[in-house]
Amino acid sequence: MAKTGVSDSDPAVVAKATELKKELQRLVRSIVDDEDCSTQTVDQAKETLGALKELKLRKRSLSLKLKDILACPEEFRCPISKELMRDPVIVSTGQTYDRPFIQKQLKSGNRICPQTQQVLSHTILTPNNLVRGMISQWCKDRGIQLSDPALLVNEDGITASDRDHLLSLLQKMSSALPEQKEAAKELRLLTKRIPSFRALFGESLDAIPRLLSPLSEGKFEGGVHLELQEDVITTLLNLSIHDNNKKLVAETPMVMPLLIEALQSGTIQTRSNAAAALFTLSALDSNKALIGESGALKPLIDLLDEGHPLAMKDVASAIFNLCVTHENKARAVRAGAVKTILRKIKNRMHVDELLTILALLSSHPKAVEEMGDLGAVPCLLSIMRDTICDRSKENCIAVLHIICFNDPTKWKEMREEEKNYRTISELAKNGTSRAKRKASGILDRLNRAVNLTHTA
Repeated sequence: MAKTGVSDSDPAVVAKATELKKELQRLVRSIVDDEDCSTQTVDQAKETLGALKELKLRKRSLSLKLKDILACPEEFRCPISKELMRDPVIVSTGQTYDRPFIQKQLKSGNRICPQTQQVLSHTILTPNNLVRGMISQWCKDRGIQLSDPALLVNEDGITASDRDHLLSLLQKMSSALPEQKEAAKELRLLTKRIPSFRALFGESLDAIPRLLSPLSEGKFEGGVHLELQEDVITTLLNLSIHDNNKKLVAETPMVMPLLIEALQSGTIQTRSNAAAALFTLSALDSNKALIGESGALKPLIDLLDEGHPLAMKDVASAIFNLCVTHENKARAVRAGAVKTILRKIKNRMHVDELLTILALLSSHPKAVEEMGDLGAVPCLLSIMRDTICDRSKENCIAVLHIICFNDPTKWKEMREEEKNYRTISELAKNGTSRAKRKASGILDRLNRAVNLTHTA
């Protein structure tokens, strides 16, 4: 069979043609074999033959249009695909590409502009309406529609209707409260269920500000509408999960103040989701500094101090991630992190997670001083006796090791523990490799101190 053009390879067209041929074959066989066949069967055969003819004509028409498309001006071609662009967009270097092809490159982690070989300063794609208009006019003059099957490209699930729907929802965020609530709820569901919808927000600089506008442009009578706040903050969390959005979300000026406000005054679900958003955003080192400078650690520690079960895990995760940097450790210590964490540990609340944070903070001198003053030594020794978790024992002995080498006044408590329970010796024999090393270091220091006293 002669080829009619690229559209012959369209699976949908091929499947439809095959189906029509089989149906026509069945009807013709019925007409030939049955001497008394009905006129209805003949009519069905005629209709099927007509449908097959129409399909062939459409394919031929597309093939002719394809010749025009292949001969399009060079400036209308995508530099990556070498094909006519149907959705031209501008990248940060000022070059224009067809959206699906540059998006595919960005999603693979390649942030080099193919034309200039420069690193893209951001991944926001701005529609090139001028070039799109020129392409549309060129296609119109030749009877080509941008929606023709020959021009359709797979965009990993993102369609023009998705973009239109997002725009309509964002417009509602500037409407009256009922429309805002409806739009916020739908945005929350869409960004939770459809990963590609999260990526759409990264295509426009004003998408996130428009999402947040109901919370930032003024309060409703009686303060922030809590249900609306919860939906908006949760949508922000969903957007933050998408790696390409993390920098954009964190650097949007109104994001940090609204997340801090949500930590302090939202429903417990809103406060927990605000903490989860900060945790997710803090995956980028640049965001760790930005979040710390915004003053978010104090409300996070206050929420940890409240101890609500729904929020504890997200809050602890956010604090740990942020305190990886030295500057944020200092901020956390000044905000009362050591006192809060020790109180929770003494009450046996989320011990494993909080010990990890305490071990992280123990590299800060002021934190070590506070731990000694607040009774950390007997608390940590009792956990080592009681817990069966190797990681918790390791974190306890790591903190005790630092206290031992910085505060000789605590040696007496450690010697008493060793005399009564041999807790440190037991860990030196049976702990993890790191725990054995730390426990042996403490025992060595305590023994040397005893020997020096006897010698004196």
